[in-house]
Amino acid sequence: MEAFTLTGLLERQRLERPAALAFIEGERRFSYAELHSLAGRARAWLAAQGVGRGDRVAVWLVNRSEWLALLFGLASLGATLVAANTRYRSAELEYLLSRSKARLLVMQRDFRNIDFDAALKGIAPQYLPPVAHIEAGFGSIEATEELSGDADPGAIAALFTTSGTTQGPKLVMHAQRTLARHACRVAGAFGLGESGARLLAAMPYCGVYGLCAALGALAGGAPIVNMEAAEGHAAAELVRRHAVTHIFASDELYRRMGQAVPGENPFPSARVFGYAAFQPGALELAREAWRRRIPLFGLYGSSEVQALFSIQPPGMPLDQRIEPGGLPVSADAEVRVRELDSGRLAAPGVSGELEIRAPTNFAGYFDDPGATGAAMTEDGFVRTGDIGRMRADGSFVYETRKGDAIRLGGFLVNPAEIEDLLKRIPAVADVQVTALEIAGQLRCVAFVVPAAGAAPAEGEVLDAARAIMAGFKVPARVWFVQGFPTTQSANGTKIQRARLREMARERLGPA
Repeated sequence: MEAFTLTGLLERQRLERPAALAFIEGERRFSYAELHSLAGRARAWLAAQGVGRGDRVAVWLVNRSEWLALLFGLASLGATLVAANTRYRSAELEYLLSRSKARLLVMQRDFRNIDFDAALKGIAPQYLPPVAHIEAGFGSIEATEELSGDADPGAIAALFTTSGTTQGPKLVMHAQRTLARHACRVAGAFGLGESGARLLAAMPYCGVYGLCAALGALAGGAPIVNMEAAEGHAAAELVRRHAVTHIFASDELYRRMGQAVPGENPFPSARVFGYAAFQPGALELAREAWRRRIPLFGLYGSSEVQALFSIQPPGMPLDQRIEPGGLPVSADAEVRVRELDSGRLAAPGVSGELEIRAPTNFAGYFDDPGATGAAMTEDGFVRTGDIGRMRADGSFVYETRKGDAIRLGGFLVNPAEIEDLLKRIPAVADVQVTALEIAGQLRCVAFVVPAAGAAPAEGEVLDAARAIMAGFKVPARVWFVQGFPTTQSANGTKIQRARLREMARERLGPA
């Protein structure tokens, strides 16, 4: 049975299995009754701060039980949680607070090397709402109201930031109904309601990736093993100690986990380890993981259509099972592909922009009707800005961001295709490819990190490339670098392809 409010998810588990294990946080354990009680105290504490229906409260915390309790408490009041990335510093936090018009900021004072209080000093006073430190807490407050309260399925429950790196991010709105319904569907599609299922909450709750996984576990009744920060060795240890069956994380985290525990079948409890590819070499990582009996599956999601929107079916051949994309977790979700040049709907196997219609899609961008309209088609599909292709069986493959796709020799090319081929050259340790106009023609160029001990010349790499790829894919130029420009998102480190294009233009000089 689906729930249509966030508080309904928790209330159902409290009624059906009050004493069952819900949450593991270090040495602390919470039953569903105890988690419900914590959320009730959060509601009472928020109400005492004057928070009510329609208010927005920024939550700037690492993964911890209070984060989820605040989400449920705010939902019960008909208020909205504004998710703040713990990686944010003064300018980013100021932008979020000013755009969201938050009336309260709930935060912690410090976490390891993060001094949250210091970041507040750089925020202009007119944008800084009253601050409540979680250390003062609501643990001692007794809940005086029912958690269900005034929960409204259509009320906006959360605002998430997009991961834009060239301008201020938009704020994605999700209603209680969409978050709760999606959680129920995730629970069913991923097996989070099956006996013995346990989730390692490795990704931050401030992003849809981490939160959708946690809500899916809650909907399915799978205990959540909490992680305050995504660290490979700690994640591997928690999986083995608690017999974790499910993780949804970045390729970067899985790489570190695999290094922490060498050998075959390091995680015998694993059932579904879903991964998102943020770094080069993700497909090679996934192939190696399956060789070691680590079940990595390709996923797809976004802030607008929610994380864990789809997963590759387990019966697929390996090379298809590990590609990003898959079948939607919801039977009433629709995915189609539109050709970039003609604007026509694409046939299976033809690349274009992915468009998605589902009842769990976002409610729009906060206070930005223009951007919301631009993101939607007339018949209600979200223009994802992602390039992909449909398969004949109705599943799909995500290939790249729309702005990263390259039209070379008349063909739409995913930069990863070229990167994977270039990494076969012994002198190339890592590579990123971008494109720009050279002599009136769009050409790709490559930034190469040389292999240890190698000092290749540009001509050597180009000669090797001509021997292994079609001529239109061969880079026009190769530049050697020590690393790539990156940006931090809620889910991990991502390559800044826009900055790579700027670097390429700088190196080419005036046309």
